[in-house]
Amino acid sequence: MEPQGIVKAFPKRKKVRDDSGKSIPPKIPKEEGAEIPEEWLKPVTAYVLQAGIGQARAEIFHKQIVQNGGVVCSQLSSEVTHVIVAEDMDCDRAFRLLKLNKLPSGLQLVKAPWLSACIRDQKLLSTAGYRVFIPHRYLEEGELQKEQQEACKIPGIGKRMADKILEILESGHLRKLDHISESVPVLELFSNIWGAGVKTAQMWYQQGFRTLDDIRTKATLTSQQAVGLKHYMDFQERMPREEAAEIEQTVRQAALAVQPGLVCVACGSYRRGKPTCGDVDVLVTHPDGQSHRGVFSKLLDSLHRSGFLTDDLVSQEDNGDQKKYLGVCRLPGPAQRHRRLDIIVVPYSEFACALLYFTGSAHFNRSMRALAKTKGMSLSEHALSSAVVRGPGGIKVASGHALPTPTERDVFIQLGLPYREPSERDW
Repeated sequence: MEPQGIVKAFPKRKKVRDDSGKSIPPKIPKEEGAEIPEEWLKPVTAYVLQAGIGQARAEIFHKQIVQNGGVVCSQLSSEVTHVIVAEDMDCDRAFRLLKLNKLPSGLQLVKAPWLSACIRDQKLLSTAGYRVFIPHRYLEEGELQKEQQEACKIPGIGKRMADKILEILESGHLRKLDHISESVPVLELFSNIWGAGVKTAQMWYQQGFRTLDDIRTKATLTSQQAVGLKHYMDFQERMPREEAAEIEQTVRQAALAVQPGLVCVACGSYRRGKPTCGDVDVLVTHPDGQSHRGVFSKLLDSLHRSGFLTDDLVSQEDNGDQKKYLGVCRLPGPAQRHRRLDIIVVPYSEFACALLYFTGSAHFNRSMRALAKTKGMSLSEHALSSAVVRGPGGIKVASGHALPTPTERDVFIQLGLPYREPSERDW
């Protein structure tokens, strides 16, 4: 009897199908001596739930699954072994979208980073840590009993501990632990200071610090951490996109005063059309391929003199032919907040790839780089290169040669992908 909510839609998995459900013709055997790719995804018959993932990313997943020996189904069926869902997908929403009442035996709901990690490492990884938490109410009776029996079979686990394990399986947490740890909110508070990571936050906690005042009066801070602490509240508040547009325009006006013809584009979440932004990344270049040289220091001097730049975090970061400034700005006028601003000056030959990279999102960039890798290419903020040679562990041993990418659209074309507007890259 078929599990409730599943439609029998596909034959045995011997036939490979693409994301439209059409049968893919058998591959023509390669010539003798040609390298045959490993089919390490062969055990996987996947259905990609596009909600929260997006069509472009789903298409990338489809291609990579099939290229590496797996099967893609266009709808949920009894053949499916793995349902790939968005990172923030919870069980309730997944079951509503999949029209399931219970989790069928043998079916796993796995978050998309698992597939990205498999593709990155070129091997089938364990889904432990990537699976969507399934409460008892969604488990079939047989699966529920299996969970209860297996909990008691673990060496050293008695009935009381098994009950705690089942409570975690049911609710996602253990009530007994709800109020015993004060460290989590304090560590989160400290790690939100710009320039302080998790390790620094843990060190401060171990030193007995519990508040921002403790950090301000007792901790030894780097210059960047001191700036981050000084503007802590401003940095935590996202700015409306209208403010980000004013920041972009301020940088553009100063840049054009330094060198006419410069192109200035705000990237990041602003370019992706988001209503609010955490910071602003402004990309600066010149179409003639030459006149961007010497602009970096002159532009920063101008913005410092005007009072627009108030604090420096990283005054100059050289990245090949690109130069990057990380700092703090503040628009003129009362009640204006201090905002994080990065200014990146790039040669025009690298502009398209830099624009793609600094627009994001981070997940979109990782997916694009992973796809490029499967095609023997390499994608970075500098260039899209072909004929890249990688050694054991995926380490690049030959960088290949840069492909012509005068526009972002050319990057998509070279990768065999349909162009996606910036607003469609937020996944």
